[in-house]
Amino acid sequence: MCHVIVTCRSMLWTLLSIVVAFAELIAFMSADWLIGRAKPSSSEDVDNRTGGSQEPYHPTLGIYGRCTRISHMQFSRRDTLCGPYAENFNEIASGFWQATAIFLAMGIMILCTVAFVSVFTMCVQSIMKKSIFNVCGLLQGIAGLFLILGLILYPAGWGCQKAISYCGPYASAYKLGDCSLGWAFYTAIGGTVLTFICAVFSAQAEIATSSDKVQEEIEEGKNLICLL
Repeated sequence: MCHVIVTCRSMLWTLLSIVVAFAELIAFMSADWLIGRAKPSSSEDVDNRTGGSQEPYHPTLGIYGRCTRISHMQFSRRDTLCGPYAENFNEIASGFWQATAIFLAMGIMILCTVAFVSVFTMCVQSIMKKSIFNVCGLLQGIAGLFLILGLILYPAGWGCQKAISYCGPYASAYKLGDCSLGWAFYTAIGGTVLTFICAVFSAQAEIATSSDKVQEEIEEGKNLICLL
């Protein structure tokens, strides 16, 4: 018989697992890893509402994508264009960024799998006499290691020609030059920290769903068990 067991700790672990997976996925797909040098203003960069010059635009560069501003001279306006600069994996700007993409993708795939499984832990708490929470926690720990490897290798690619075109001639491995880090890089770091927190917290979720109170509720014949 299936017992639906919902506890405060198990629900918090499930929500954190989903949030971490989405945060890492969004960061990976974003082009806001590096914020490049400001493009100099020209006579065409005029704000039609105020008549003054617009603020200089900072192009952004991701692992495989970029955002830049293109001008439409016939309409006297400028639009931001975002998309992948690499049509295939081999065209990613640096070998280090290719390795970063591999490690991040592996970590994110594991996190998305765990997030999907975590939704069903309310009904199924074990498989083959092994706690799903403990297995998922182990997988989250492995995913966190992949994410760390990817984030360590990423700055090593700052010396590639693509990064230099955005960050200036002083950019090199682990040196930003004229660039600054974008929100996607910080989101990836924050998601990695939360990944390890989830891995540790999975043990608390397992304890909460196998506590004496839960066993008492099961013995009383209840199918829906909700505990704080």
